Amino acid sequence: MTLAIQIDHIRAAAGRLAGVAHRTPVLTSDTANQRTGAQLFFKAEHLQRMGAFKFRGAYNALAQFTADQRRAGVIAFSSGNHAQATALSARLLGMPSVIVMPQDAPPAKLAATRAYQEGQPGSEVVLYDRYTEDREAIGRRIAEQRGMTLIPPYDHPQVMAGQGTAALELLEDVPDLDTLLVCVGGGGLIAGSAVAAHALRPGIEVWGVEPEAGNDTQQSLALGRIVHIETPATIADGAQTQHSGTLTFPVIQALVRGVLTVSDAQLIRTMRFFAERMKQVVEPTGCLGAAAVLEGAAGAPEWRGRRIGVVLSGGNVDLARYGAWLAA
Repeated sequence: MTLAIQIDHIRAAAGRLAGVAHRTPVLTSDTANQRTGAQLFFKAEHLQRMGAFKFRGAYNALAQFTADQRRAGVIAFSSGNHAQATALSARLLGMPSVIVMPQDAPPAKLAATRAYQEGQPGSEVVLYDRYTEDREAIGRRIAEQRGMTLIPPYDHPQVMAGQGTAALELLEDVPDLDTLLVCVGGGGLIAGSAVAAHALRPGIEVWGVEPEAGNDTQQSLALGRIVHIETPATIADGAQTQHSGTLTFPVIQALVRGVLTVSDAQLIRTMRFFAERMKQVVEPTGCLGAAAVLEGAAGAPEWRGRRIGVVLSGGNVDLARYGAWLAA
């Protein structure tokens, strides 16, 4: 099967992002290494523009719009990070954006999205109920009505290629990794990361990590087909997807060793570790990969002795909720 993206697409995306996206640092912690018996290298995408890796994919997609597409603008649906990424990318490229967001999205993500749209005519946030309404149907309807281009949060080749630049940079900075841990929502980040990782480091093991309540990709791999679930109840709002993408899933099947799960309690302890020991604010979804190794995910391989890259996908967390979680 021909996969939706190849390493050349990711390298081309890196060229478009050069000088626009941050080349985020790789962080290390002696405490984390001692605790796990492994050497951990954290790709700090929580320090990316707008606070998450999503900027990479959104900007890469929007930067390839035609003049007519730019005039009409972009529409996206997202729980928060793709929303902010699309709104910021649209502003940088001078086009309107309409963002469909759940009405219970983290207030900080909602406020930031609206702030990126300020001064951009034709831009707005459209709210919906994630438990009773279909965001994809809403997005398609508005796109048709307004002639806008719909850019989904993960199931899009240009989005996937842009997300893969995070792993590309990590493997360029730390070329001798044995393992790569990546959070999984709809699969855009792990699909792009897996393509980049296997191109630069053949034989590397790529593992995905989902919240226990939302293990649709884990189920899909076990059954060999895309499984649809109800919206999962988890604090990892970036991974509250109901299914993998039709483009992302074949990449995951071909290049990802397996998918692990962690609990919300493990995510909270991992957030506390980053805050206390590394002075970093990482959102719950961003902690998925790290929690798998720091807390020990069920069914995980032996981590000791490995050189492990971990993508910290984002840091956009509502501070009131964050404080309550850490204090609990």
